[in-house]
Amino acid sequence: MPRTCFDETGISRARRPPHIAVLGAGPAGLSVGYYAKRNGVPFTIYEATNVIGGNCITIRHKDFLFDSGAHRLLDKDSDVTRELKKLLGEDLIRIDVPSHIYWNGMSIDFPLSPCDLMKHLGTAAFLKAAAELVFSRLRRMNPCSSFADFALHAYGKTVATQFLLNYSQKLWGTPCDRLSPKISGERMAGLNLRAFLSESIPRRKTVARHSEDVFYYPRMGIGAITMELAKSCGIQNIRCNAKVTRIFHDNRRIHAIEINERERIDTDLVVSTLPLNLLLQIMEPRPPKEILLLSGSLRYRNVVLVATFLAMDRVTQSASVYFPHPDFVFTRIHEPKNRAVHMSPAGKTSLVAEIPCQDQDEIWNMEDDGLKQLVSSKLLDIGWIRKRNIIDSLVIRLKYCYPVLEVECEQKVQQIKTYLSSLGNLRVCGRSGNFMYGWIHQMIKQGKAIVEECVAPLRSDTD
Repeated sequence: MPRTCFDETGISRARRPPHIAVLGAGPAGLSVGYYAKRNGVPFTIYEATNVIGGNCITIRHKDFLFDSGAHRLLDKDSDVTRELKKLLGEDLIRIDVPSHIYWNGMSIDFPLSPCDLMKHLGTAAFLKAAAELVFSRLRRMNPCSSFADFALHAYGKTVATQFLLNYSQKLWGTPCDRLSPKISGERMAGLNLRAFLSESIPRRKTVARHSEDVFYYPRMGIGAITMELAKSCGIQNIRCNAKVTRIFHDNRRIHAIEINERERIDTDLVVSTLPLNLLLQIMEPRPPKEILLLSGSLRYRNVVLVATFLAMDRVTQSASVYFPHPDFVFTRIHEPKNRAVHMSPAGKTSLVAEIPCQDQDEIWNMEDDGLKQLVSSKLLDIGWIRKRNIIDSLVIRLKYCYPVLEVECEQKVQQIKTYLSSLGNLRVCGRSGNFMYGWIHQMIKQGKAIVEECVAPLRSDTD
């Protein structure tokens, strides 16, 4: 019996894979392209802007570099870590820098650790917090229906209120009793009943170490990851300034996409990383009214970045500093130099503040000078900097940064995805596409899984 001919990817030459139209050149979309190229699958990535990387980029301002947020690569998926190590080589470095919470002028470990809380809260307040935790854990509790329930049950009233609930309401712009427990992601580790009780006993204090203190980071910023993915895709396979304006379907398959309201392109397989509500808005024919109503109720959070460039060697020793108190308009500040020294010139540093908001908020529409003053005045107030240290500043506005995971959103998203699943050649991918709160390694893994699903039927080890 004659053997079937295969190419270098193991795909039968007699059965070619479909061409993939990838909507969006963020980490998820680029990952689809990267693994498609690796597997000999034809593809084109369509990006609405002239910037590759989505909300995972590194920005240059004169001699300074800073990221579009306090990004990092956690070593939580060995396959992804190994792949990125091969891609970036020695430019991907292992970082061991803790994060902290700014509270009443003090720097508290984050994720929270009992030993550190005892040091900063004082014995009496710590014992009160420990008692609250014991009571909350011993009390019979129904499954947590909101993040507020989760935080109070997990950490007790004192700790949850001081460090978690205020911060989360600022970040998501929604009361915590309306937020899903899933907003915690994998971040809220380190506090547990055994540790609290152990560290409440004199001479038995231990210092907790957290996996988030150790992460991987490119020497020249997080954008190196998306740039290397893009290079591997091949520039000829990425179209910038190509906004997808319509998606044509027959309720069973997508037949074509429209670019910039004028160019129609036939499609085999579509992978969308677009925000879920935006995807539905551009479909033709329009989805059912009930699906559009569901998608219209989903909200994404924008972020305003205010970068302040300083004639100082260093301000903090932290990867990120979180600001839960409502007096601070920003939720988090990171100092790029603490991730990689190449991010700032010698003897200088920068601080990047993140201010979450919505399109209609005053912050989003404020003049740049007002935003710069808003941030610098707080940095001056807390004594981190002096006015003479400020060299320059820059404001960057980012849309669709965080899907707002409200308590009922899982059911809404599931109904929307059930509708989308009727389109046999559509896949959704990424944080915005799946309406999920995720990490870089998860986005890359999703892209890989979609390509593997695409090529699996075409592979064969036997005749």
